[in-house]
Amino acid sequence: MKILLSGNEALAEGAIRAGCRYYFGYPITPQSEIPAYMAKRLREVGGVFLQAESELAAINMVYGASAAGARAMTSSSGPGISLMQEGISYLVGAELPAVIVNVMRGGPGLGNIAPSQSDYYQATKGGGHGDYYNIVLAPTSVQEMADFVGIAFDLADKYRNPVLILTDAILGQMMEGTELKPIFSSVNEKKKWALTGAKGRSPNLIRSLFLKEGYLEHHNEKLQRKFQKMGEKELRYQLIAPDTFSILLVAYGSMGRVCKAAIGALREEGIKVGLFRPITLWPFPYQYLKDISSRVQYIFVVEMSAGQMVEDVRLAVEGTCPVYFYGRMGGGVPTPQQIKMRVLKVKRRG
Repeated sequence: MKILLSGNEALAEGAIRAGCRYYFGYPITPQSEIPAYMAKRLREVGGVFLQAESELAAINMVYGASAAGARAMTSSSGPGISLMQEGISYLVGAELPAVIVNVMRGGPGLGNIAPSQSDYYQATKGGGHGDYYNIVLAPTSVQEMADFVGIAFDLADKYRNPVLILTDAILGQMMEGTELKPIFSSVNEKKKWALTGAKGRSPNLIRSLFLKEGYLEHHNEKLQRKFQKMGEKELRYQLIAPDTFSILLVAYGSMGRVCKAAIGALREEGIKVGLFRPITLWPFPYQYLKDISSRVQYIFVVEMSAGQMVEDVRLAVEGTCPVYFYGRMGGGVPTPQQIKMRVLKVKRRG
């Protein structure tokens, strides 16, 4: 059965059904519906909601709950996610699972509350200090907002590492029919490494500080092996294309939806166009995109930014074919017609 939910509500309910019982956050548009929903629902399922005094406090509360073995989550947007970067680096260094949601808004600075995709660098390149990565999932529908949060918690626990869900104001605020999964059955699943009291066993130690000579390098080598495994095992992407196509659009999140409408309009003009949608922004599907680039005349990247993912696309393609870019900034949203006209303009140039 499907029910009508906004993206933010679907994500929040999906988190609860995935076993999240601890949420710490601070309101900021356009994600404030998430803490509002969690404030009501967590009480109903015996969980804990706490509005922190700041995003700095929220991410460190997530650290504490995760260290105790709980499935914990926070969410924010733009400036709030920037404030969390130190805590995210600490989570990675201490090998603690957590889910962090960024409902992107326009920037830089306080910017505005309109949709944007200008936090791609921050999410995929490690916004905090040190050598690290987080798996980054990019939903493109309200249904995926609900589904991906469960995947995020499973991946976070599997690798003992934070997982980010990178979405935007369009997906957070829009409403669609959504099918929800059953309640997660192992909410109280024990984690052997967690700080749950040491009676009858040796104590666990969770830390990211390694002062003895050589210890931090050894720890970093261990983390890099884990990141390499993530990169090999957790790639997700989608190709929407006819059997043969000469132009490939590349977009993620809400722009994947807009490009899907654009390729329909282009096909009506007799132009064979495909759409490649990265679902994991890290790890990025470099090899698959490189392989497909040899089959097309050119690639066209669409983002709500000055051009961030386009750099990863160019790295993947390695000059195999031309890569063009169309983006709008500060809350500007490309329309299917605008994308169509940009593609046709490039095609006419030959």
